[in-house]
Amino acid sequence: MIALSLAEIADITGGRPHDIPDPSATVSGPVVIDSRQVEPGSLFAAFAGEHVDGHEYAERAVAAGAAAVLAARPVGVPAIVVDDVEKALGALARAVVGRLGTDVVALTGSAGKTSTKDLIAQVLQHHAPTVWTPGSLNNEIGLPLTALKATAETRHLVLEMGARGIGHIAYLTGLTPPRIGLVLNVGTAHIGEFGGREAIAQAKGELVEALPSEAEGGVAVLNADDLLVRAMSARTKARTVLFGEAEDADVRATEVRMTPSGQPSFTLHTPTGCSDVTLRLYGEHHVSNALAAAAVAHVLGMSVEEIATALSGAGTLSRWRMEVTERADGVTIVNDAYNANPESMRAALRALAAMGGAGKEGGGRTWAVLGPMAELGDASLAEHDAVGRLAVRLNVSRLVAVGGREASWLQLGAYNEGSWGEESVLVSDAQAAIDLLRSELRPGDVVLVKASRSVGLERVALALLQGEGRGLPAEGRGKVAGR
Repeated sequence: MIALSLAEIADITGGRPHDIPDPSATVSGPVVIDSRQVEPGSLFAAFAGEHVDGHEYAERAVAAGAAAVLAARPVGVPAIVVDDVEKALGALARAVVGRLGTDVVALTGSAGKTSTKDLIAQVLQHHAPTVWTPGSLNNEIGLPLTALKATAETRHLVLEMGARGIGHIAYLTGLTPPRIGLVLNVGTAHIGEFGGREAIAQAKGELVEALPSEAEGGVAVLNADDLLVRAMSARTKARTVLFGEAEDADVRATEVRMTPSGQPSFTLHTPTGCSDVTLRLYGEHHVSNALAAAAVAHVLGMSVEEIATALSGAGTLSRWRMEVTERADGVTIVNDAYNANPESMRAALRALAAMGGAGKEGGGRTWAVLGPMAELGDASLAEHDAVGRLAVRLNVSRLVAVGGREASWLQLGAYNEGSWGEESVLVSDAQAAIDLLRSELRPGDVVLVKASRSVGLERVALALLQGEGRGLPAEGRGKVAGR
């Protein structure tokens, strides 16, 4: 963060200094919410969570070098006491971003946000100093924490924005007003909370409504292949740039094909020319993500050759998102267990089929270890049933449905589609899945692990990569592709 005095921070946040001997002392380190991440000169923001109250760690934070604590009550060490720590953190982010004048790129969508954000960050780093959202810290706390990492040298600030209801993205754009807004897609993630895709589109479109006009430099980057996203051009004063495979897209892909290992390759077209791209990521769904990143980079002045080179070199930054690891015995584990919704589940299954050569003579067996998709409301049964059916249509060798009611719907969908033998099985929990896989996996198999974050199914992937029952040293258990 740019250096600010404690007096300035108090003024920005409307806070009251407590036990601060020198209001002119500066915060020059990062703003953190975990006392273990404190560095000299940090500001420690104390949040009272469901299980942990950060105020109880205020003394530890100051002892570790924090200049002060942003708190909701006096804590016995130098503090700026505010009425609402979350709102104060947001006000601080708004002030810092406003002073820096950096280009803010915001993106949202029902699926692919984090993967696309990681691609944008890696591409833009070739252009100028860039700060971006780590992982999926895309809410009212994570977004300002990311924004406060920007410094005077930062040219591009790439911010992922999530929403669980109408008004959420509008609030986030008020904290860090974007000049460029990217909407990837409108799917069914959180449809149980929103009530329908139209409501999801209304929420996602708040991003383009917040953009400055075309005359002021505002640019809305929209998915030409998603009709609900394309229609958002009518909701913004900004210039519209379309990406996708549609013929009228400003940034588009042609000659899309898959490498033998399941990585997409295509010809990238922008208004300045065309160039070939082969991604290190797995799955054809990443073509759309790459086009979105390319469109943002084009808007910011990168040449098509620069963009293509950067995309071809980009890897996975965030854990448990199509994280591909080949074990020493030839088994490949695809850990995509960070989260799941119907769109991302279908994309992951198609990627698995491509990676394993499902249905091809001599191809390795493919295993889909799938758990429940959360927050689907009344659509839950139909969506789980459809995923189970798709696994059969893609000739996935084995479906392992993990969990209770929703998992049984996955298995039932596969059964009704024609999986009547041992191709699909329902197991009660992660440990049962681990035991089954350890007893049946053989060299050449490819295993996809995917479920909603609340399920914690990454335990299956991690267990399959730890030891393998062969006594291998940790450093010899496998290599991560695209890392």
